[in-house]
Amino acid sequence: MMEICTTATFDELFLKLPKKIQPKAEEKTKLFRENPFNPILRTEKLHPRGHEVWSFRVDIHYRIVFKFTGKDTVEFRFIGHHNQIYDYNIFRE
Repeated sequence: MMEICTTATFDELFLKLPKKIQPKAEEKTKLFRENPFNPILRTEKLHPRGHEVWSFRVDIHYRIVFKFTGKDTVEFRFIGHHNQIYDYNIFRE
């Protein structure tokens, strides 16, 4: 089972999500804990690839961006519309 930590940025963005997206994010996070590469999540590595930052789908528009910090640990860094991913400093947090 995957252990998840969150950044302050992630926590702040989660609270700003539309209320209908928050339960979807929680549901997909449960799937992620069991298997980060569940095909439903469409987990993918983001560019630039050298930073080892990944994302998975909450729904067609929203993503959670994370980084593996250990074998069974990850840090959630961003949640929001996929068009906003590169507007945040997800590669250096």
